[in-house]
Amino acid sequence: MSNIDQSSSFTLGDSSVKRLGYGAMQLAGPGVFGPPKDHDMAVAVLREAVASGVNHIDTSDFYGPHVTNRLIREALHPYNDDLVIVTKIGARRDTDASWIPAFSREELTQAVHDNLRNLGLDVLDVVNLRIMLNPHHPTEGSIEAPLTILADLQRQGLIRHIGLSNVTAKQVAEGRKIAEIVCVQNQYNLAHRADDALIDQLARDGTAYVPFFPLGGFTPLQSTTLSQVAARLGATPMQVALAWLLHRAPNILLIPGTSSLEHLRQNLAAALVLPDHEIAKLDGIADAA
Repeated sequence: MSNIDQSSSFTLGDSSVKRLGYGAMQLAGPGVFGPPKDHDMAVAVLREAVASGVNHIDTSDFYGPHVTNRLIREALHPYNDDLVIVTKIGARRDTDASWIPAFSREELTQAVHDNLRNLGLDVLDVVNLRIMLNPHHPTEGSIEAPLTILADLQRQGLIRHIGLSNVTAKQVAEGRKIAEIVCVQNQYNLAHRADDALIDQLARDGTAYVPFFPLGGFTPLQSTTLSQVAARLGATPMQVALAWLLHRAPNILLIPGTSSLEHLRQNLAAALVLPDHEIAKLDGIADAA
């Protein structure tokens, strides 16, 4: 059994996906804007991820914009039958690379069609609605209007499943009155654990939770405790941080991103066995942050 298979699987929509997946955001240029620094390497990373057993890829047409989806199509189309590609809408990029909310019916409809065209698909597996009331963290406020539009697009047969991103527990509850929510994608990692209660509730409901910035994002995780645990286990700190997430809850699906084959291989070898006493030490990192 390969390391990625040891991560086990969880249900995402109507598919079973391995819990170690891949996030395509870092394949775009600096600031997730423009083309990749190394086009051929980006294609190679995508192909090796799938060849290694990854069957869950996270992307968005506002990465680039349009860059990562076109790379995915170039590298992987026609897609394996078991590959689940999850995209997200609700934002667009300005010419200065800023992130702008895009919640109107016209913008959301255009975003769905852009994703379909650039990925080369007739229907999108999962579409996450990225809530932009505050682009940096979940903020209370109704999500009924944009989610109702997305549910209409689902009824038209353009989308199989709907997820939510950058949301509160109250917004998840509101969303479930409008559409079935198959996943929640929020920021969460060893040092950023605001969603502990939400993760546990979603686990009880059988709903996937997909942490973005699982390794800290634009500010990578740094912790003496993490480094010490990694040294004792003969692993890298980032492998241990990912392994902790796999241990944290069975419904957590990981989508670490990279534009490097070396880092991809390290990430996909992160299904480590963590002794209970090491997990206890890692659990304390958030308290010290």
